[in-house]
Amino acid sequence: MRVTRLQDENAPPPDSHVKPPSQLTVVALTALALIAFAGNSLLCRLALTRTDIDAATFTSVRIVSGALVLALLVRMRTPATPCAGSWSSAAALFAYAAGFSFAYEHLTAGTGALLLFGAVQATMISVGVLRGERLRQLQSAGLLLAYAGLTGLVLPGLAAPPLASALLMLVAGVAWGIYSLRAKGSGDPISATAGNFLRAVPMALGVSLVSLPSQETDSAGIMYAIASGALASGFGYAVWYTALRDLRATTAATVQLSVPVLAAAGGVLLLHEALTARLMLAGAAILGGVALVVLTRRTIQGVE
Repeated sequence: MRVTRLQDENAPPPDSHVKPPSQLTVVALTALALIAFAGNSLLCRLALTRTDIDAATFTSVRIVSGALVLALLVRMRTPATPCAGSWSSAAALFAYAAGFSFAYEHLTAGTGALLLFGAVQATMISVGVLRGERLRQLQSAGLLLAYAGLTGLVLPGLAAPPLASALLMLVAGVAWGIYSLRAKGSGDPISATAGNFLRAVPMALGVSLVSLPSQETDSAGIMYAIASGALASGFGYAVWYTALRDLRATTAATVQLSVPVLAAAGGVLLLHEALTARLMLAGAAILGGVALVVLTRRTIQGVE
């Protein structure tokens, strides 16, 4: 079995004179990106429960600040590169960001991150299957296990999350899965992400305009939203794509399993959220199922 690196096949060959980053640097960048991704859940949950900011305003500030940071990073390159992207990818990005914010009004950090991650991975794997990619028997069992975990997490019950919020987060996950699949074909993911964030700005501002009569905010909420957009999103994506160049496909997919775990741990330690038996059992099913697919796949996401 041969494992290829995650890189665009049309990208120019690497400069032989450029010294590759050390393993320690790659590990540090990867860890920083994963912490940023988990931090998005914590910052959103913190803002919507501990400040007066509303979900629409949080979404707008997050997207605007993320767009500014990513555009600046693209312009600071030598040579500077233009922002790329497309309106359809921007629409998927906006659907993810809006669903994410409104869902977190009533979901804990761990539950939201688990629903999001499970929906993202299930979407990407399912689309691959629909496109003709074959799953081995163990992978099929893993996919069914992940679906069962997602279903079990949202089924009615004493410890079940609010259904409307759970469905919103699942929609956000599907949107992000679609966005990720579209991003796989872009030659420069940072430039494409910057352009998509810029295109998503008017969409987010439109939602804020519609919800203007019920809008509330304060300085603390704005600061959390800026941190989510500029640091956890803009800077986090840039760091992740930088680390991704030197990560094997299976490694990149596997380490992402830690994001819901980090978010849940942060919710318990920082936000004093409860860690329920339902969340732990569903989390084990979702993460275990995805791990079975990722670690045994041959043709999906660069593994041959």
